[in-house]
Amino acid sequence: MNSVAYDRCKFPQAFWRAFTQVGLSPSMVLKQARLPSTLHTDPRGFVSTAQVFAIWQAVEDLTGEPDFAFRLLDAFDTSGHQPAFLAASYAADYRDAILRIRRLKRLGSSEVIQFEESAGEFTLYKDWPSATRPEPALSVDLTFAFLVQLGRKGTGQRITPVRVDFQRAAFSSNAHAAFFGSPIRFGAQRDLIVLRSADLDRPFPGHNSEFLEMLTTALEAARTDLEVTSFSEQVVYALKRRLASGRPDIASVARDLGTSERTLQRRITEHGTTFRALLVEARQELGEQLLRDPSLGIDEVACLLGYQDTSSFYRAFNDWTGIPPNRWRAQNGKNANSQLVAAVS
Repeated sequence: MNSVAYDRCKFPQAFWRAFTQVGLSPSMVLKQARLPSTLHTDPRGFVSTAQVFAIWQAVEDLTGEPDFAFRLLDAFDTSGHQPAFLAASYAADYRDAILRIRRLKRLGSSEVIQFEESAGEFTLYKDWPSATRPEPALSVDLTFAFLVQLGRKGTGQRITPVRVDFQRAAFSSNAHAAFFGSPIRFGAQRDLIVLRSADLDRPFPGHNSEFLEMLTTALEAARTDLEVTSFSEQVVYALKRRLASGRPDIASVARDLGTSERTLQRRITEHGTTFRALLVEARQELGEQLLRDPSLGIDEVACLLGYQDTSSFYRAFNDWTGIPPNRWRAQNGKNANSQLVAAVS
């Protein structure tokens, strides 16, 4: 089983910037979501479907505004859109833009955009293969609003859907009808948006094939991080994130990776290793990264790695490398590791 099937994706930095723009600090959102408080500081970090849903639900709970998605959408114009949206903005036409969004989502996200087209109508909805609960309403709203805004900005015309269906119950706000300019149906079987096929064939005057090819190639290359990372490396990465906040256990790591403790233990065994061995590997890797930072004392490094005392860290490090940490630092620690913050966040 490869890492794609293991449910991991990146939460775009553009979203954290937009949250800040509307007055929601990332740390506040992460606290509400019960996720590591510095998760937003690591652009290389991965999250699971469950964690993505937890973030959106946290924002929804903190704001309590059924039309918050449209305020958040405006914030992206100031704070910057996510790369996939920018790439689609330079597509040849509206249909090409949506297909590019779909393709890029498949490369770096846990969601899958699906569509059906018949009788002049294009019906679009999303699937989350690893989801165990419905997608938060705010996430649905933002996706549909992004797609409509993409068509409006790209074509220069006020694109309006045929209709928008929501699974949730109806509420008093008229913001959805005002934004989409189309009938809104609540209590539907699934969340979906129906567009006119004729609108999808409208050209984007700002089409730039050279820039589009360059940006799309860069986004696809970024997918390498997801594909080459082995299962064991994923566990080690999660362990390193947990070490600084205490001794990580298999239950907490399983939560971070979006799986059950039993499944995680089974997969570790299938890969011919043990949780203890991966913990040792994580400690060694993180220990070497921390030792490269001259501002940290060795006793502080020992504490960050979860050791009760410095002497225990000395013994363990000597077992790993054959030399004590102070000598290793003298040989390897001339320059601080620029990725230190990412390693312990």
